[in-house]
Amino acid sequence: MHVLGIMGSPRIQGNTDLLIDEALNGARSAGATVEKIVVNSLRIAPCAEYYGCLRDGKCVIHDDMDTLYDRLLTADRIIIASPMFFYGISAQLKGLIDRCQALWARKYILKQEMPDTVRKGAFIAVGATRGDKLFDGSILTIRFFFKCLGVAYADELLIRGVDKKGEIKDHPTALADAFNLGKKLVAEK
Repeated sequence: MHVLGIMGSPRIQGNTDLLIDEALNGARSAGATVEKIVVNSLRIAPCAEYYGCLRDGKCVIHDDMDTLYDRLLTADRIIIASPMFFYGISAQLKGLIDRCQALWARKYILKQEMPDTVRKGAFIAVGATRGDKLFDGSILTIRFFFKCLGVAYADELLIRGVDKKGEIKDHPTALADAFNLGKKLVAEK
C-alpha cells in the first residue's frame, strides 16, 4: 500500500509538518510505503481557466503539477495537512487542488475511467483560533477534492488553539492522534 502525504504549510517543522510526519510514521508502521510532498517547495501556478483540460483532461500549464497528477491517481491512501488561514486551507494547497480541474474534467466532462480501487483519504488541520466553524469550509474543499480523485473521506484530525511553531509538541494527544490516524488509515479495507 502506498500513502501519499501532502503537506500544505509553508512552515517547515511547524505544527502541520510535524503532524503529517507522525501520520506518515503511523502509516509506515502499518506496513505502507509513504511519500511526502511539500507543496510550498514546488512550482505550481494557479489555475488560469484556459479550459484546455476540457478537450483532453490535460492542463495546458506545465510546471511541477505535471509530476503530481499520476501520483494523486495511483496512491492507495492520501493524507492532506494544512494550517488554517482565514478559516481556509493554505494558498499553496488550494493552488494544487485548483489545478486538479484537469482531473475533474477527465472524470465529469470527458467521462474517462478513474481508479476503481478502494482508496481512502484523511485531512489534518491546525488552527490558532478556537472558532466553532474554523474547519467547516476546509473540510468541504477536501471532501470535494477527494471525490474528484475517487477517494473516500475516511478520517480527520482537527486541532484548535495551536499557532506557534512547534507548539503542537506541547499538545497532550495531537502527535499520538496523528500517528494513529495514519496507522488506522492503512489498516482499513
